[in-house]
Order: sequence, then C-alpha cells, then structure tokens
Amino acid sequence: MPVVRLQGAIMPQSGPFRPTLSLSGVAGVLDKAFAVKDAPAVAVVINSPGGSPVQSRLIYKRIRDLAAEKKKEVLVFVEDVAASGGYMIACAGDEIVVDPSSIVGSIGVVSGGFGFVDAIGKLGIERRVHTSGQNKAVLDPFRPERPEDVAHLLELQRGVHETFIALVKARRGARLADHPDLFSGLFWSGERGVELGLVDRVGDLRSVLIERYGEKVRPQLIQANRGLLGRKPVSGTLVGAQSFDPARLAAGLSEGLAATLEERALWMRYGL
Repeated sequence: MPVVRLQGAIMPQSGPFRPTLSLSGVAGVLDKAFAVKDAPAVAVVINSPGGSPVQSRLIYKRIRDLAAEKKKEVLVFVEDVAASGGYMIACAGDEIVVDPSSIVGSIGVVSGGFGFVDAIGKLGIERRVHTSGQNKAVLDPFRPERPEDVAHLLELQRGVHETFIALVKARRGARLADHPDLFSGLFWSGERGVELGLVDRVGDLRSVLIERYGEKVRPQLIQANRGLLGRKPVSGTLVGAQSFDPARLAAGLSEGLAATLEERALWMRYGL
C-alpha cells in the first residue's frame, strides 16, 4: 500500500532545512504513489498547520485528479494537526482518520503583519515611498493604516474563505453537523471533529489498513527521488567557491529566518 507523508507548513517555496509543502515539492511523490498499479488506494499522512491557500488547493486538486485518473481511493490519516490549509488537503480523502488528540478544522483565512510607524519615527528614520498608482503601497507597514485598505483586504479574505467553505461542503456534504462555528476559523480535537463531521473516524494507519485489506497489507512509504550522496536536489543552489556571494548569502539567511518565524507561528497557533 503506497503511503505519502505530507509534513510541514504550506508555502510557495521551501528551503533545504525546512520541511514545508508546495505543489512543486510533492507532485513527484504523488505521481509515484498513484502509479502503483496493484494498490486499490493511496494513504496520505498529513501533519500541517496550514499556510498558503493557493498551494493548499493545488495539492488538494492534484490528489483528487490522480485519484480519478487512476481510479484509486484516498485514505487520509491526520497526525498532530490538519488545520486551515492542512485540513483543506485532508478533504481530498475519501475517508479521514484521526487520533483523538489530533487538531482539525480552522476553516478560515488570516493575514498577519506588523506596524512600524512609531518605531521608525523614534529612530529618526524617514520613510520615502514613490508610486505610480494611488493604491500601490496598500498596507505598507511603515505607513499609517488606512480604513479603505483594511476593507479591501477583508473583502479579498472573504472571497478566499468562501472558496474554502464551498470545497469543504462539496467533499463532506451531509456528514457535516449544523454547528454555528463550523466555518468560523475555530479548530477542534480529532474526537470532536468526528462528531462535527469534519473527519470520519478515530484510528491509526496500520490498524485501518489491516482492517480494510487484511493482515498481509504492507505500507510502503513513497519518497522523492534523491541526488548524489542520498540528498534531495535543491533547486537553484550553486556549489563551488566561484558561486559564493556574501551579500546573497546574507539576504538568503534573512529571508530564511523570516520564513522560519512565519512557519513557527503557524504551528504555535495550535499549541504545537
């Protein structure tokens, strides 16, 4: 039985030391798993606090497209968390299995940031922004927040949220409970998620596969192809003394730190 493990925050780009999820990063593994001819199903293990709504939906859609093309069932197993975009991907499963203490749900959209208007003033820094287009610097963190900018962001979020809700309703249908906070962004334990219809049952991968396919079933973890020395190839990485650029290295480290903090904040939202 092919098993695919989807672990990490969902982001458009990933680094060599951060296990994050994107369509480009998981497409090959999914293709390999669904190509196993004799398998009646593909098991997908999810442990993700969410992230990019676009990448979440792209991964969800790729799983559903492959399931239809290869005529295979999809069994999803949630570990610590399948929340927000992680739950969106979980909805690709024909059956969603959780641990009683798993965290599921968080069907909503969030945007976060910081305002540095007073801070730069105290430091004697003058912010200079020149734009062609009156709304080009919307929500600039170094300028005072404008009500019309916030209203525009909320409208955008509303559209993304409605897309998320429609996807969940299409996949879960009549199994969903009539609960006023189901689509409010709240999240629940796996056990409570069963009661709300967000997931189907409590269990674990080995027990469920044996129950369905017998004692002889053998889970096989499908992994990405690896390059030299057993390492996964890292896109865009140059090796050698001539490629060393201190400025580029510093910029990369700063960007990596910011992404790591963003990813950590996603996990901490669910107490993990």
